[in-house]
Amino acid sequence: MVAGEYYHAHEVNIELCDGHMKCMRACPTEAIRVRNGKAAIISELCIDCGECITACPHRAVVPLADSLDDTDAGFKRRVAIPSAVLYSQFSSEVGPRQILRALKQIGFDSVFDVARACDWEVLATRIFIREHAGRWPLISGFCPAVVRLIQVKYPDLIEHILPMEVPREITARTAKREISKRLGLAVSEIEAVYITPCPAKVVSIRQPAEKRTSWLDKAIAISDIYGPLRSAVAAIEQEPEDEFFEDATYGPGWSSLGGMTSLLETDRWLAVSGMGDVTKTLDDIENSRLRNIEFIEASACLGGCIGGPLTVENIYVARSRTIRLAQKYGHSIARYERRVGELYREGFFAMENPIAPRRLSPLDPDISKAIAKVKRRDEIYKTLPKIDCGACGSPGCMAFAEDVVKGEVTLAGCIVKAHRGE
Repeated sequence: MVAGEYYHAHEVNIELCDGHMKCMRACPTEAIRVRNGKAAIISELCIDCGECITACPHRAVVPLADSLDDTDAGFKRRVAIPSAVLYSQFSSEVGPRQILRALKQIGFDSVFDVARACDWEVLATRIFIREHAGRWPLISGFCPAVVRLIQVKYPDLIEHILPMEVPREITARTAKREISKRLGLAVSEIEAVYITPCPAKVVSIRQPAEKRTSWLDKAIAISDIYGPLRSAVAAIEQEPEDEFFEDATYGPGWSSLGGMTSLLETDRWLAVSGMGDVTKTLDDIENSRLRNIEFIEASACLGGCIGGPLTVENIYVARSRTIRLAQKYGHSIARYERRVGELYREGFFAMENPIAPRRLSPLDPDISKAIAKVKRRDEIYKTLPKIDCGACGSPGCMAFAEDVVKGEVTLAGCIVKAHRGE
């Protein structure tokens, strides 16, 4: 990938696209245009939230992820790291241990659950909140789509993002180091594969915002692995669920909204999901309306990760199962407090690099010309109906005015003005 380019975990299938515009209207960063009856994605604005995938009635926006059959001869050990969402996709009769065993049967050498890292993250976050002397509120960083939304639309809020490594990365790092020590393999010979509910986490692996290289190597969509995994689960006899496979315990249910914040010591928190409400909340932070809140758990997907576009189960059924799983297999995280405190002081949870704003292309590389184009854009906008109908193929009147200045469309493209004879 060329420096400065952005990787994306979805693409538009032109043959299936009929220019319906639902994807354009759903995009929270106005990254989609419809030209000549086909949708096109502006790479630097796209945050891979998956809203367009969900919105398209013809499935013309296709998610991209790795395949279960993709193998690399350079790796000698393949480790599965399933999102906690995976457990909620199966019936209540299927226990987590069966699913973890089934992952081994379909091709993985080891399986590491993220629950312990989630428990540790909660405890480490408690410490960070107690010691925080900066601006409030802090914003969770586990949803990469929310992080990228802030990079693109709210760069002044980057300092609010909790500067801690996320559980999936901690789990991959721990798994590789433990297997390396146990089997005498180099870390580079161990492949860590995340079983993901959304495309944003695919991007966070291929092009992480906070580090040079992810500890994860690949990501397989839950929807892609569900078929073979379900067959493998059916072949496994029910076993007692009083112990778990390898590093597996079912934690606080992070896959559902509020799973993290419910365990924090503060009661000054919010849990927000869905790009519309996340955007409104970030607007409120920008306008200093939430200074009495200490922590915000924010998820791009409605209801949390269980609402990801790469899942297979109804979100409300999945939420119900998540609650029952937490009740049945949940445990006190107090047993980890001393160890987490030690690791926290050692920098175990620290984010590798600060998150930086995403640099967007100016209207013109020449500053004086860029200023003139901004002025021209504003003049054009004043003449537009300002109803943001989207009929022109741009998501709103301001976006249309900017597209005119860029030379991508002409003023004649405004249907309302044309109808009025202007």
